Amino acid sequence: MAAGAFSMATGEYTSVASQRELTLAEIAVERKEIARNPEAEERELALVYESRGLTPELARQVAGQLHRDGEVAWRVHAREELGVDPDDLPSPWVAAGSSFLAFAVGALIPVLPFLLGFSSVVVAIVLTGLALFGTGALVARLTTRSPLFGGARQLALGAAAAAVTYGIGTLVGAAIS
Repeated sequence: MAAGAFSMATGEYTSVASQRELTLAEIAVERKEIARNPEAEERELALVYESRGLTPELARQVAGQLHRDGEVAWRVHAREELGVDPDDLPSPWVAAGSSFLAFAVGALIPVLPFLLGFSSVVVAIVLTGLALFGTGALVARLTTRSPLFGGARQLALGAAAAAVTYGIGTLVGAAIS
């Protein structure tokens, strides 16, 4: 459980940090382009606004107004051209922490009956199945899907993952013996 949680957190941290670094690099390129050739970048921004329905004259006026302040200009270009909000980039630490906690809780559920003194695997399977179904139903409800569909889908995917994992463990265990 601990190895899995740390592994998931590390992977999530690396993924989000890499994505953030790539975005910051793209923003840096955009800032350089604005500094090197502000007129061309202003025309480019005007074209973006034209494509969204502004008249050419109004689009040029808006782009010109935004380009009066270099700080505003690069932020607008980041949003309009790159599709990112430079003030709302994801945190790799938050992503890692969330992934760690989610994995730890998810891994604890099937082990919990044994920690509480139960010796039957049936209790662990039932508790895990209920947790899978409940989680799927909750997520489906938040996304306006049918809770029954969401719960059943999560239960089926969890059961399939468990079956594959059990099968691999059985094969590896048989090969080691």
